Amino acid sequence: MHEHAMKTHDFYFDLPEEQIAQTPVEPRDHSRLMTLDKRTGEVAHKHFYDIVDLLEPGDCLILNDSRVLPARVYGVKEETGAHVEFLLLENKGNDTWEALAKPGKRAKKGSRFVFGDGLLRCEVTDVLEDGNRLIRFEYEGVFFQLLDEIGQMPLPPYIKAKLEDKERYQTVYSHETGSAAAPTAGLHFTPELLEKIKQKGVELGFVTLHVGLGTFRPVSAERLTDHKMHAEHYYMPQSTADLINAAKERGGRVIAVGTTSCRTIESVAQREGCFRESQGWTDIFIYPGYEFKGLDGLITNFHLPESTLIMLVSALAGREHVLKAYETAVKEQYRFFSFGDAMFIS
Repeated sequence: MHEHAMKTHDFYFDLPEEQIAQTPVEPRDHSRLMTLDKRTGEVAHKHFYDIVDLLEPGDCLILNDSRVLPARVYGVKEETGAHVEFLLLENKGNDTWEALAKPGKRAKKGSRFVFGDGLLRCEVTDVLEDGNRLIRFEYEGVFFQLLDEIGQMPLPPYIKAKLEDKERYQTVYSHETGSAAAPTAGLHFTPELLEKIKQKGVELGFVTLHVGLGTFRPVSAERLTDHKMHAEHYYMPQSTADLINAAKERGGRVIAVGTTSCRTIESVAQREGCFRESQGWTDIFIYPGYEFKGLDGLITNFHLPESTLIMLVSALAGREHVLKAYETAVKEQYRFFSFGDAMFIS
């Protein structure tokens, strides 16, 4: 199939709603792991902690260390005490954020709100054309610490259950705050598992890609090539570039943990023509027909039908292989999406 003729519907599969995981598995590394051979399409069923046996000495694992911003804040209007919820979308600097307000009619230009018993206050400074608000915060202390205290995680729309422990929606190695959603493939790792992987002779490298909520937007365009990807900010340090180059030289595999790490690796290769320190905005859209320039393998979760993420996975392993593996996953009751099970493609 020529990639320009590809239709969004070519990535449809039937997913019963009850297979979208609402809560995470405990402990983290006890979720299931399906392996998929990208050459043959063969699958096998394991547990995530078996990943140690599937990695080889000399491989290099690239992880996204972005941290989710607990960006949903509930406040009351200073004048009336009416309740309003804000979802912080983007930091514009000078304590000003672009945000979604619910209900919007309470957040007119000039109105003021109080959060967490006065720990945080804000004023709506502008209403943008698309209805988003610009809000400016006032506070004593460190903004992100206060947000950590009073903010809620903006879980993706497909997850309805309340999250008991905020840290469970962060990877154990997260530290660069800025994502609107967790890079979820990484949620399966525990500190002990990472230690075992290192002891086996696998190199760990970190990149940062701040995940936007646009990640979950289903593709509504009928033809893939008409879909407009959202842009996300990435950073690859020189130390990680060196690890990738060394792995390539010794014939080791470069394995991305998550589609976000994958998009960062491929964006750098595209932009720089090699691997070196790089940062910027990327709106890379990877779908079948794409030639991978850095990636050999991928650890990822099970994605929703017609999402850009199942398209990316299909670019690596082949659409038929992926859809067949997903059909098996549905039949075998694998858990899908952010809190679900994992797949290792190699």
